[in-house]
Amino acid sequence: MPMKRMASLLFSSSSTTSLSSSVFSLSHSPSTPLHNFSEAMMEENIDIAQKIIEKWDLNSSTYVKFTYLFQENRKEAKEFIRSVKDLRRAMHFFLSQNSIWKSSKLVLAQNLMQIAMKRLEKEFYQILTDNRDRLDPESISNRSSRASGRSSTSDCEEEVGSDDEVEMAGKSISEVERVSALAMSDLKLIADCMISSGYGKECVKIYKIIRKSIVDEGLYRLGIERFSSSHFNKMNIELLDQKCKNWLNASKIAVKTLFAAERILCDHVFSASEPVRESCFTDITREGAIKLFKFPELVAKSKKTTDKIFCLIELYEALSHLWPETESIFNYESTTSVQAQAQSSLLKLREAVRAVISEFESKIQKDSSKSPIPRGGIHYLTELVTDYISHLADYRMALSNIVADWPLPVHRPLPESYFDSPTTGDGPSSPVAVRLAWLLLVLLCKLDSKAELYKDISLSYLFLANNLHFLVDKVRRTNLKLILGEEWISQHEKKVRQYAANYELSGWSKVLSSLPEKSAFPPNESPSEVAREGFRRFNVAFEEAYRKQTSWIVTDGKLRDEIKVSIAGKLVPAYRAFYDDCLVMLSGEKNLEMLVRFAPDDLGNYLSDLFHGTAVSGSFSSSTSSRSRGNR
Repeated sequence: MPMKRMASLLFSSSSTTSLSSSVFSLSHSPSTPLHNFSEAMMEENIDIAQKIIEKWDLNSSTYVKFTYLFQENRKEAKEFIRSVKDLRRAMHFFLSQNSIWKSSKLVLAQNLMQIAMKRLEKEFYQILTDNRDRLDPESISNRSSRASGRSSTSDCEEEVGSDDEVEMAGKSISEVERVSALAMSDLKLIADCMISSGYGKECVKIYKIIRKSIVDEGLYRLGIERFSSSHFNKMNIELLDQKCKNWLNASKIAVKTLFAAERILCDHVFSASEPVRESCFTDITREGAIKLFKFPELVAKSKKTTDKIFCLIELYEALSHLWPETESIFNYESTTSVQAQAQSSLLKLREAVRAVISEFESKIQKDSSKSPIPRGGIHYLTELVTDYISHLADYRMALSNIVADWPLPVHRPLPESYFDSPTTGDGPSSPVAVRLAWLLLVLLCKLDSKAELYKDISLSYLFLANNLHFLVDKVRRTNLKLILGEEWISQHEKKVRQYAANYELSGWSKVLSSLPEKSAFPPNESPSEVAREGFRRFNVAFEEAYRKQTSWIVTDGKLRDEIKVSIAGKLVPAYRAFYDDCLVMLSGEKNLEMLVRFAPDDLGNYLSDLFHGTAVSGSFSSSTSSRSRGNR
């Protein structure tokens, strides 16, 4: 190494005067006893350093060439480091002396320094390569937690006591952790020494190459690959889900363990120089980190389909949870691109989820099926939409961030009465509650239009009661309850009861109106004739309603029973009053069984046949035969 370069490395002064010119052009200052003593000490330092450095000269023997100082004799390794420090101090001293005849000492010292740096460079490389598996993230993290609170120094001699610290830890650490701790200590010792001696560039180059290969290998084993949006456009949903699940697992390990440990290791080994720490960590991790955080953005940019939304939300949720660690680990100016990529992915995921929700809403509104659901049962849209929205509710925390500041469109073809904002467990009119309630409103409006497809208005009301009850039950049994709240549920349960009441009114009013009240008997007609006509009309109306409605269905057992009880509560007392008043008028009537086909107690048995979706065939012969149904 030229003396001019050596001088520039050893002095912090801005002077550019070369060593040769300073030695030969300046006259030496007068000697003093103190000066002579210091000079003797520096010469002795060089002599001592020469012995141990030349002993470990890579060119001295085959044995030394293939033997490693830090493995062979740790005590001697520390002496080697001290000798380098003393050698550097001697070089500083003789450079400050304006004496021609001291130049030979500087030449010797410089040659020894080069030999020492080659040895330390080899030792540094060997420690890194031998401990690839031992310098694992877990061991590094454990070492860091034990070392927290201790200040690090930049002087290569201050770290010599690290072996004692490891020994003091004793049985509290495993063998792997012990070896890892020693390796980290040795690496720091060598790095400090090489950097302070002006050979930091060689040290850093080795470190970057080896540690980057380890980080890249770790990411590869975690399944982090390079993708493009076209890859995801070609994937089916099953493969995409698999890739997303792999990324969710890999990202936690990569950020919390791999990158975090690499930051700890860099900060420890190069604690003497912040610029070196930043340079090493950045060059080792930046490329891999950007590749890791690019994945969610590529998924978000791919084709938007409703079945991708849960993958998108899970990616957003995971990335949001990792952001504090990401921001802390990659807080250097040179790693802002990593933070920028993570933020870009969060933004794209947010936009993608919103786009999919809008697309889902549009699909509900555009459903153009014209065939009414048989028997007034549950519409496929009801099942699909409520299942989809209830799954969205499982991600309410992530959704609350995604839909925040995303107002509903102003112009929508929905009635004003639907726009009551829900008060929820998440807070009054929370953004996620409003958004999910809106989607359910869109469904209810669509169901209103589907109800119009039925020719029988009573069946249309039964259809609405069925579907709204299904929706409310789904809300009550899922996390939607936590979002929409009890008030929303109560309001819509009232609507279910109203639909059921409207069904009863339209489906059974004809039967009830067929029964004349006693006070309304025409005065110019005989009571027996009025009774006969009343029974005939009731028979026709009841049989028609019964035959038609036994094929209808109410899917929920509780709702089915409630409707039956309500019908019976109105019909049976009215018929019993008519029956009791008019039967005595027909005491002499021939074929009474053909005229009076139903006894009051039989009506409940007939009503029990309703809403199972199975039509009943056969004739209603007489009240006697119908009474036999009481034990069905």
